[in-house]
Amino acid sequence: METWRIVATCSFVLGGLILVLVGVAQARDRRNTRDADVWRAGLVGLAVVGVVAVLIAYWLPSVAAWGIVAATAIAVAFITMMD
Repeated sequence: METWRIVATCSFVLGGLILVLVGVAQARDRRNTRDADVWRAGLVGLAVVGVVAVLIAYWLPSVAAWGIVAATAIAVAFITMMD
């Protein structure tokens, strides 16, 4: 496996996990939510991150992979800097 794939996958997983945590926190903060709703949000988020990480690691071309990593980094920066 090429080095760029390993770096891109690790970068995406790091940003993806942060986005999953933000999504779980937002699901928890909603009114009238059950614990099952919070668990579902977390599991769906982790599944999406896992599928995209496998796609980056094995199948996607470099432009698409780095585009996804850049979009994830922008989303993390925007969400964490937002008031």
